[in-house]
Amino acid sequence: METRQTMALDQVEQRLDVTQSSLCGSTFNDVNLSGTAFENVSLSGATFRDVNLAGAAFDNVNLSGATFRDVNLSGAAFDDVNLAGARIANVDLRNAAIVDCQVDGMTIEGVSVAEMMAAYRQSLT
Repeated sequence: METRQTMALDQVEQRLDVTQSSLCGSTFNDVNLSGTAFENVSLSGATFRDVNLAGAAFDNVNLSGATFRDVNLSGAAFDDVNLAGARIANVDLRNAAIVDCQVDGMTIEGVSVAEMMAAYRQSLT
């Protein structure tokens, strides 16, 4: 039997700290979670739709298989995060920095990131 909980977040006026939680398969729809700190959280299979996550911090978070659509991630920080199989579409990634990450199989607009990086590194030599 599936247990489903609904929590209204539209009235929250302070920053949320979500720690050591399992929110697998959760749906976040049309909410402002800017500045939220996610630490040691499993959000695998979660869906984020029309969500403001500007300035959010994700530390040791499992986002495998998560879906991000129409999401603001500007200024968000990801450290030790699993995004394997995640789908990111129509997301604000301005000024995003991807450093020391496993990108095998990752594509941007259908182009392999691993192949782009290899071509880039080759152009430097």
